[in-house]
Amino acid sequence: MASLDNKKQRSLQHGLTSRQVSMISIAGIIGAGLFIGSSNAIATAGPAILISYAMTGLLVLLVMRMLGEMAIANPSSGSFSTYASEAIGPWAGFTIGWLYWWFWVLIIPVEAIAGADILHAYFPAVPSWLFAFLIMVVLSGTNLVSVKNFGAFEYWFALVKVIAILAFIVVCSLAVFGFWPLAEVSGVSRLWDSGGFMPNGFGTVLGGVLITIFSFFGAEIVTIAADETANPKDKIRRATNLVVYRIAIFYLASIFLVVSLVAWNDPGLKAVGSFQRVLEVLNVPGAKLLVDLVVLVAVTSCMNSGLYTASRMLYSLGARGQALSMTKRISGAGVPTVAVVLSTLAGFVGCFVNYVLPGKVFGFLLSTTGAIALLVYLVIAVSQLRMRARAEREGQALELKMWLFPWLTWAVIGTIVMVLGYMLFSDAYRYETLMTAGVTLFILLVSMTQRVGKGVVQPA
Repeated sequence: MASLDNKKQRSLQHGLTSRQVSMISIAGIIGAGLFIGSSNAIATAGPAILISYAMTGLLVLLVMRMLGEMAIANPSSGSFSTYASEAIGPWAGFTIGWLYWWFWVLIIPVEAIAGADILHAYFPAVPSWLFAFLIMVVLSGTNLVSVKNFGAFEYWFALVKVIAILAFIVVCSLAVFGFWPLAEVSGVSRLWDSGGFMPNGFGTVLGGVLITIFSFFGAEIVTIAADETANPKDKIRRATNLVVYRIAIFYLASIFLVVSLVAWNDPGLKAVGSFQRVLEVLNVPGAKLLVDLVVLVAVTSCMNSGLYTASRMLYSLGARGQALSMTKRISGAGVPTVAVVLSTLAGFVGCFVNYVLPGKVFGFLLSTTGAIALLVYLVIAVSQLRMRARAEREGQALELKMWLFPWLTWAVIGTIVMVLGYMLFSDAYRYETLMTAGVTLFILLVSMTQRVGKGVVQPA
């Protein structure tokens, strides 16, 4: 009986160190989308993609400020899902929490497959599916043992990404100022000498926002991880304040250097990725190997974070009665083992489906995640609007506040609704938007059915 009581009292432990959370917050938004996917964004808008990144960065900065306000007032592993339950209603927390979990368990196999393909290219004797399987087994195993293992892996992954980008910025800056000895490339004339700064019109700049916004998704992970460290409020405040610097240095500076040194319509950009193409133009020895190693670290890091985030969200849903009760079970090491296992199994299913039916079922499932990032941002904004208004009515003192409330909050809500509307009426994004809407409606109906029929979902 005593052992049963101990199990009931178990909770997530403060297993992450300050430096681990700091590094996760610094490099959390650096993924393969920056190293490779940015080439598609550049091809869409040309050098004016800088405006797209700036607009997207501003939106993410404001959303993180709103999330930081709520997270400092109430640190929680459920983060915005918990706040949505409190501010909007249990149905909102249920829906956005499950959507977020769905997003990450589909991203897990995407990253595992990407990493496996890189390894398979260098070791063709080993099948790609085996590499994917091994990557998932190793990372899920480390996540199951202790949150310290997740923190250790993610710290070094993040450190590699930060060093790689800073080195890239240094090398490219030397080239821009004419001090790079390996190539006769200098200046920033590429910004306008191939059809102008905005060669495809302002409409493509808005289209670029839709491509770049998913590169920033993941910045919110720090508000989930902070709950498993000492002094979570300090970590969240620091991470929120660092957002602007991360966006300016890692995205705007690096992309500025890319479009300064390589023509936006250079076919090599889409063929090998933006960072590798720049290094090739600068005649950097082993450019492909260097970028492949960094991208391998980036996708592995993203998968590691995805597994951690999905499991914590599932645990939070279980703790609030919005998932199977077994998902809230905590091991003696403070790990939500059932949530980790179920999230891993979902990732394995995604990998299996991709290899058995390539480009079919898995592609369809992945399309359902098309607008989830925007829905998460929208829920964060609406939750902050209501919780801040409530706090002011009750005279509650907040340690961190959203700027120019409520006007900036309303501006963010209006912007997100406008972008979602654009996606719905755009031929390029309508299918993905409708798929996301379909999954959202299904989850919402499940929530309503549970509340009305079984009374499983309890108020937050």
